[in-house]
Amino acid sequence: MLEPSILVAMITAFIIAVILSPIFIPYLRKLKFGQSIRDEGPKSHKKKSGTPTMGGIIILIALSLSAIFISMYFDVLSTRTFILLFVTVCFGIIGFLDDYIKVVKKRNLGLTSKQKFICQVIVSIIVFFAIKSTGVSTSVEIPGTGYEIDLGFIYALLIIFMLVGTSNAVNLTDGLDGLVSGTAAIAFGAYAVLAYNQQQLDVAIFSIAVVGAVLGFLVFNAHPAKVFMGDTGSLALGGALAAIAIVTNLEILLVIIGGVFVIETLSVMIQVASFKATGKRVFKMSPLHHHYELSGWSEWRVVVTFWFVGLLFALLGIYIEVWM
Repeated sequence: MLEPSILVAMITAFIIAVILSPIFIPYLRKLKFGQSIRDEGPKSHKKKSGTPTMGGIIILIALSLSAIFISMYFDVLSTRTFILLFVTVCFGIIGFLDDYIKVVKKRNLGLTSKQKFICQVIVSIIVFFAIKSTGVSTSVEIPGTGYEIDLGFIYALLIIFMLVGTSNAVNLTDGLDGLVSGTAAIAFGAYAVLAYNQQQLDVAIFSIAVVGAVLGFLVFNAHPAKVFMGDTGSLALGGALAAIAIVTNLEILLVIIGGVFVIETLSVMIQVASFKATGKRVFKMSPLHHHYELSGWSEWRVVVTFWFVGLLFALLGIYIEVWM
């Protein structure tokens, strides 16, 4: 039977996000926190210029309040909860700084790649020691086999790779109205199921709180978007997703459950490698969602298709872990 806390956490986060959005959106617009559209992006996106960004603040507030108070109410607030919150908020702050520099300081690229990477690595190292103190295994499970490999000290490098890589992958995917909101909700929902299956109710509550928060945000982020989450939201969500995979000891499964983010990242890597090696592009534009846009697909069709693919990946991940 499904724990009441799971449903309550999701509904609470959803309601908070829905209530906060109409308050924050006019305030962000008043502060002129509008999205700048890159010249090299699809021409159709020019009309989105000026749409309020940094909406990830709404997601962070909603998921944090829900995760903390619902966990406290059901007496499952734990060290893992605070580790997950720490990762989410820290990556959210990195994203906020990036957004702030873009929007307020009018530097379209925000933080430099080096600055962002250093900040992400520092947070990841702190997280490694925090997780190590909880006694989390340094063994990695091979999905569907029950076989584990103990990585020892190399596990620290895996954590850094996962947190930095996933946060950037989700950030790359955030290019269309509602794309990340929907795919993230699906991925976090899958990990909520898996955490619940492991009887880690604290992690399940946090995961489902994220689902509620992004779905509440999606009400205002769906096409045509009234607000964008910005790097504040996408980096936070990516960091949180990786952290959940780590504390549930389902690290490798993230490649499957987060399959859309992996494909989007690979499309960028393939595009760059191909252009440098041959001077030719494999895709009309990367990340991959832009390729389909430029192929004539409507933005909504691209987004819904990616949601569906994300759902298939999530179901595959659950099947591998629970039933194989």
